[in-house]
Amino acid sequence: MEKLKIMVVDDESRMRKLVRDFLEKKGYAVIEAQDGEEAVDKFFETNDIALIILDVMMPRMDGWQVCREIRGYSKVPIIMLTAKSDEKDELLGFELGIDEYISKPFSPKILVARVEAILRRTNNAADENMEIGGILINKTAHEVTVDGKVIELSYKEFELLSYFVTNEGVALSRERILNNVWNYDYFGDARTIDTHVKKLRSKLGEKGECIKTIWGMGYKFEIK
Repeated sequence: MEKLKIMVVDDESRMRKLVRDFLEKKGYAVIEAQDGEEAVDKFFETNDIALIILDVMMPRMDGWQVCREIRGYSKVPIIMLTAKSDEKDELLGFELGIDEYISKPFSPKILVARVEAILRRTNNAADENMEIGGILINKTAHEVTVDGKVIELSYKEFELLSYFVTNEGVALSRERILNNVWNYDYFGDARTIDTHVKKLRSKLGEKGECIKTIWGMGYKFEIK
């Protein structure tokens, strides 16, 4: 069986080696890039990269620009690494379609766990469609249409919407959403869920009103 390819982009060779060693122990093939321009070139030269681990601060082209370049053509899952723990940076990452956001320093084991969770959900996506209230979710194509119009969602937004639709009418706590959509123990606060919900509502237009806030608890997806 061919190994899944993961691209690790960081201008620090020591950091690339650390991440590569942990990923290779788990059976992944690792492609390295030392700056943004090299990352973009290698991504388009290699058409079967399964996931990208991307540093923010790099010479020639930073991580934000790399993400913009790739997101113009692909929805490949992207994990962003940054030395900053600034809320504005985190929000910008979600705006650009980042799927996970990890601040340095981080545990390589936790990073690998998040990589595996994303790839597991990607590879095990059910071959089926879900439709409710004019929202059609095509899991095979990883595509969502609202009243016949395709809308662009990040990987995490797609997973979140799928989870809401699957649990239509059920009150979902933030903890439950984290455990099922993020699929790992989350040690931070719940802002990441609220940020994704806000973006998802905006992209769904009028259908965004189906995602109702349950104050002090979480959310509920309910068709009028």
